[in-house]
Amino acid sequence: MNTILRKSVLGVVGLAFAGGVFAGPVADAHAAVPGVAVRADKPAVDKLVPHGVQGEQSRIELSGEQVGNVRAIIAATKKAGMDERAAVVAVGTALQESKLENLGHLGDRNDHDSQGLFQQRPSSGWGTVEQITDPEYATTAFLKGLKQVDGWRDMPLTRAAQTVQVSAYPDHYAQWEQQAADLVAQHWNS
Repeated sequence: MNTILRKSVLGVVGLAFAGGVFAGPVADAHAAVPGVAVRADKPAVDKLVPHGVQGEQSRIELSGEQVGNVRAIIAATKKAGMDERAAVVAVGTALQESKLENLGHLGDRNDHDSQGLFQQRPSSGWGTVEQITDPEYATTAFLKGLKQVDGWRDMPLTRAAQTVQVSAYPDHYAQWEQQAADLVAQHWNS
């Protein structure tokens, strides 16, 4: 082989080797080291949205008050001994019912006597106005209802939420699943 050809071949091989060493396969760059514990900052996606999302998703920007309500829902979920999926169902439900705003009586715009994050009704036995407008109480009441739904963990969010809430618009909960999962992932460990 002549010198110019040999230098060209070695140069190409060298570039390929160097590119492989420096760029390397992406999958190996984040491989776990045996015996080293890795802290998971966020819950696994398959735990938050085990069935994927259904239909077109909605998303809203949240105020500080709304983020505070997300944190209150998560805290109440943990206090009830329930997992991240329960928090996703609760946050998704509150996104649909109130856009995570702790609503009082809305006068003529009120749906019957519905109030609070989950638009629960005193006349339907959810509690007093003072109770259902308390985020911890309202979340605990919602989760108590969720616990009574056989197989709720194996249901899409919209079906689990509807079974508890009995809404006139049962499929509307589905649109909030991704944002609810994102919020729970972001705030579960904060």
